[in-house]
Amino acid sequence: MRELAPHDRPREKLERGGVSVLGDNELLAVVLGHGSQGRGVLSLANDLLAVAGGMHGLARQHRRELLRVPGIGEAQASRVQAAVELGRRTLLVGRPARPRFLFPRDAARYLLPEYGSHPVERFGVLLLDLKYRLLATRIVSTGVLDASLAHPREVFREAVLASAAAVMVFHNHPSGDPQPSQDDLVVTQRLRNAGAIVGIDLVDHLILADRKYYSMKEARML
Repeated sequence: MRELAPHDRPREKLERGGVSVLGDNELLAVVLGHGSQGRGVLSLANDLLAVAGGMHGLARQHRRELLRVPGIGEAQASRVQAAVELGRRTLLVGRPARPRFLFPRDAARYLLPEYGSHPVERFGVLLLDLKYRLLATRIVSTGVLDASLAHPREVFREAVLASAAAVMVFHNHPSGDPQPSQDDLVVTQRLRNAGAIVGIDLVDHLILADRKYYSMKEARML
């Protein structure tokens, strides 16, 4: 951070005024630690934020995408990934042992910190008891959602093994847009029909995207 006057350097500003006085690029500069040859650390931070689409977009970046930013090396990419994961885990601390999901917003609040910003699409299921209390969370598949990746056999096998009375399924949209695709609607109806056959209620299908969600139940599609 030698290109800045001492009082403007992010680390010195942090020590003087606390983390709240730093902008997003300055916080990221502290995480990065140093610039590269001929590039200041704030310049690197600005480039990284531009590629990610802002601070929140860093959670969706693959390691290889971080390394494509000129001047970002292996160690700095690791620091960024570690910082993002630390932030994610702080949102998970203090969860009740058996959360109860009476409303879609409750399930979304539980799922978004861990799954909402994941860079790869993942399809999972919340296994619930008769009172809609959580028994377990299972990831069923990883990849672009279609009928093969969200097969009822995989979802309800997990439910039967856990003696679940009901399930909520979920998947994330790495694009950041939670609006359902036609495939999402088809998968939802297929799962609902399968649940009716095996006697396990499909309570909802939640689509997660960053800090937003779409609920098939709220949209009256279930």
